Amino acid sequence: WGALCGARREGGGAMAAAAALAVLGPAPGAPSCPHGPALLFVKTCQGKEEGRRFYACSACRDRKDCNFFQWEDEKVSETRLAAREEYNRSHQPFFTHRQNVDRYKNFILLPLSKRRFCQECQQLLLPAEWEKHSDHQFLCDITTAQLKSPSQLLYPLENKKTNAQYLFADRSCQFLLNLLIDLGFRRVLSVGTPRLHEMIQSKASQEEEFNVRSLLLDIDFRYSQFYTEDEFCHYNMFNHHFFGGEAAHETCRKFLNEENGERVIMVTDPPFGGLVEALASSFKKLMAMWRETEKEGHDNREMPMFWIFPYFFESRILDFFPSFSMMDYQVDYDNHALYKHGKTGRRQSPVRIFTNLTPSMIVLPEEEGYRFCTVCQRYVSSGNQHCEICNSCTSKDGRRWKHCVLCKKCVKPSWFHCNNCNCCTLEKHSCEKTDTGCFVCGKAGHKRSTCPSLSRT
Repeated sequence: WGALCGARREGGGAMAAAAALAVLGPAPGAPSCPHGPALLFVKTCQGKEEGRRFYACSACRDRKDCNFFQWEDEKVSETRLAAREEYNRSHQPFFTHRQNVDRYKNFILLPLSKRRFCQECQQLLLPAEWEKHSDHQFLCDITTAQLKSPSQLLYPLENKKTNAQYLFADRSCQFLLNLLIDLGFRRVLSVGTPRLHEMIQSKASQEEEFNVRSLLLDIDFRYSQFYTEDEFCHYNMFNHHFFGGEAAHETCRKFLNEENGERVIMVTDPPFGGLVEALASSFKKLMAMWRETEKEGHDNREMPMFWIFPYFFESRILDFFPSFSMMDYQVDYDNHALYKHGKTGRRQSPVRIFTNLTPSMIVLPEEEGYRFCTVCQRYVSSGNQHCEICNSCTSKDGRRWKHCVLCKKCVKPSWFHCNNCNCCTLEKHSCEKTDTGCFVCGKAGHKRSTCPSLSRT
């Protein structure tokens, strides 16, 4: 399915017009690849019935990263099943989490001169292993401070569709932590947010009065070298798969149990190329785990959550979580060339915080250019001016948007109303007004992303 998606993303207009993919989500008895149970997909052609269903890797959208593929109705031979199981076993980490914890305990007992980290294998080395890595590049004299900040020691995995370890800049990380503390949360389920997790862990080890705890759920198993089973679970957020089995699942469930008034919040920063449908399905299952731990009266409540994602996914996120709203705060990253905090125009990061908390509770720093809108009852960017017609602060990207009377909504300042397209768009664009309907059902009046047929599926 990665090949089809790739063609669509890279301008394959004809293919995009002819076919689209829909994820049907996790299915009982689904086959597995090294990344856990596969997801079920279906190819839909414009105006036609659904195509043949198939399974593909939940985490990797590029066949070069994981080439797992199987038709739903395909009969797989015993020989092929055995070969697949062997392949999955061979692609698991060399050390278990427990072994990595024991290795770490031995590592910190070593004198500084004998602490080495192999940069090629991304592994802490004990002296007996030096010879095997003699032709590799490694770092020497690994300090305790470095061990407390593994996200700076490890190479970021920058496959934007699978791992996408664009790590929070210190500004954003500190803001998030201060905000969580001010809101009264004392437990943070850190789903794909290793830098926030390590900041909490570091402060907890250094400051006696610091009483915030964090559990990191992440698909990057390298973190098992630095955290115990109570601090890290190897987890795939695209299929809600705990690689550590029932023991890891129970660790997460226990962490979500709010004891002694310690409120829990989930903070997640998924890969931006990931499937929103699959992510939402997993997040709802984590919320269900939280509800199971509640003693009474919370059956209809949602676990408090920060979902950090680009603003242009707002409609997709609200499809799955109608109670969420988007904050104006710009989240920036250390190792991303574009997603940096800026003051004007396209220099601004498009990444925002989506939350089910009351917007007025999210206080944004005035010194960074945010102000409180008394009408909207939330903090907004200084450039986000309140529109009297829409009765809302409508800007999504930090710039001041303008109201279009014909479109009956506010649009980006660089857009102009096109009478041919009957909507606002960039001034220099190709008018491609057509009577072609939705790619899924063939009917006019809506796009594929809002197709009622797709929603039902």
